[in-house]
Amino acid sequence: MDLSLSISTSGMIAQRRRLEVASQNLAHQFTLLDAEGNYAPYERREIVFEPNEQGGVRAAEVRVSETPLRMKFDPTHAFANADGYVEVPNVDPVVENLEAMVALRSYQANAQAAEIGKSMIQTAIELIA
Repeated sequence: MDLSLSISTSGMIAQRRRLEVASQNLAHQFTLLDAEGNYAPYERREIVFEPNEQGGVRAAEVRVSETPLRMKFDPTHAFANADGYVEVPNVDPVVENLEAMVALRSYQANAQAAEIGKSMIQTAIELIA
């Protein structure tokens, strides 16, 4: 594959994964229980990118954010501590929507770059033929 197409494609794949992570975070912004029903507030995930061998980028890992869980005052909640606070997910919907918007725009830019690269290859083939 042409190098420019490879780089654009890797960017599109990485941004798709970034959008998936932001969507997952938004979907779990109110999750307080794990799959077994135990109290375990969802912790925000973040994606880590790194360069790939062709000069593009790849999603190296999805890791749990180091941002602490938020504390919400609700003394009547079943999981409230002695001071009346409940640990809730550290997901900020504004941040996640921004991540999704940036991922979408980056995906579109990579798609446009791939289309331009494809057009350049087609023009080169036509000139040679």
